[in-house]
Amino acid sequence: MRYFEDLAVGDRFTGGPLAVTEEEIVGFASRFDPQPFHLDAEAAKATLFGGLAASGWHTTALTMRMIVGSDADLAGGYIGMGVDSIAWPKPTRPGDTLRIEGEIEEARLSSKRPDRGIVRVRIVTLNQKDETVQTMIANLLSPTRAGVDTPA
Repeated sequence: MRYFEDLAVGDRFTGGPLAVTEEEIVGFASRFDPQPFHLDAEAAKATLFGGLAASGWHTTALTMRMIVGSDADLAGGYIGMGVDSIAWPKPTRPGDTLRIEGEIEEARLSSKRPDRGIVRVRIVTLNQKDETVQTMIANLLSPTRAGVDTPA
């Protein structure tokens, strides 16, 4: 795991690839976003999407999976503090293979808890055609080495 002290503005990281199947799209949508363009390939043809499309929330969940497995090594201690922005400029489709590119935009010590850092990260999710399917600006609470050594 990387600590706050190991990070710098401009640091980049990558994650993936992760393949997306029709079964996964339908399964996620069935539980969390049951709309025709996420559930039924035939019905989806008559919608704005013109075919089956993953829920944006499914794309976000896939992005999170790639963040955890990325070369940034941000798993195991970083806590999500929220998302400032999220957009889905193109739909994720069955058969897509996704990957992420991330960059640290800001890193500062917490003013309330100087044993922790706050890291602002921009993450772009791309498909196999290098088309952007999601952009996200997220804020993470980061452990510092001093915070790990300090009892709670």
